[in-house]
Amino acid sequence: MNTRFLGNTGARVSELCFGAMTFGGRGYWKNVGQVQQTEADGLVGMALDAGINFFDTANVYSEGWSEEILGKALGTRRAGVVLATKVRGRMGPGPNDVGLSRTHILESCEASLRRLGTDWIDLYQVHSFDPHAPLEETLRALDDLVRAGKVRYIGASNYTGWQLMKALALSDAQHLERFATLQALYSLIARDLELELVPLSLDQKLGILPWSPLGAGFLTGKYRRGHPRPQGARRSDAEHQFLRFDEEKGYDIVDELERIAGAHEATIAQAALNYLLRKPGVVSVIIGARSPAQLADNLKTTTWEMTVEEVARLDALSAPPRVYPYWMLERTVQDR
Repeated sequence: MNTRFLGNTGARVSELCFGAMTFGGRGYWKNVGQVQQTEADGLVGMALDAGINFFDTANVYSEGWSEEILGKALGTRRAGVVLATKVRGRMGPGPNDVGLSRTHILESCEASLRRLGTDWIDLYQVHSFDPHAPLEETLRALDDLVRAGKVRYIGASNYTGWQLMKALALSDAQHLERFATLQALYSLIARDLELELVPLSLDQKLGILPWSPLGAGFLTGKYRRGHPRPQGARRSDAEHQFLRFDEEKGYDIVDELERIAGAHEATIAQAALNYLLRKPGVVSVIIGARSPAQLADNLKTTTWEMTVEEVARLDALSAPPRVYPYWMLERTVQDR
């Protein structure tokens, strides 16, 4: 499998990242996946054998259970892996069991190291912005973890443009460790990232790690115009439709993905993932397979490459609204 540099670092990661959010199935995450240890061992081994060297999880996934399962599944093969996890979410009932305070970050890192069964975390990501914790406090805690050798690189997730740029500027001014990556929602039905965060990431040399690249399953082709929704699927349950978008537009995108996939003897899901690998700034696309069949299909994504013309067709179908001030700035550029 091809590899790419992890943002502005010297580390290389596979074009596909194995996401372990489906491991465990405790609490809220029960609706996402309930992969247990034996199944996880098989999936992780299959991914490693195929050349995936990048694995992502978070302490909140199944209340820590995902980290435990992933750590055991990696076992003796952990040394050759770039292992990522996250901090921010609530991990207990106490007032300091949530957020990006120095207290919560340091305690959470130690807990994640224990659950993962490792001495270091390759990429430690803040799961979202914390308006209650001073940015300098957050960044100094992360910097201390890097200097202590417990963390090698740091990343952000689910930040707005101003929050991310403020953090980067503060890191530069205070000579603190800098975010190397941005993990963000990005797919053919969620391209808002391109308005501000993609240009920022390109300018600041952050590697983009798309999560939910298949639009919570919508871009697999199992949801089609005029057909009943599949039973048991997340988008078939109105209560758990986390990602909301214009489904009529989505059906048009799926139809085009099917045409492109057919030209490459591929599947709709592969085409949706392949599209993201053609986008500027994307380092590795996070996949979340719940079965060997799903993983085998996803792995074939990197065996072919979508053409420039095919990417352009999908771009036109899925373009996000040109909200202010972006349409005004486009006019200004045209005046030059």
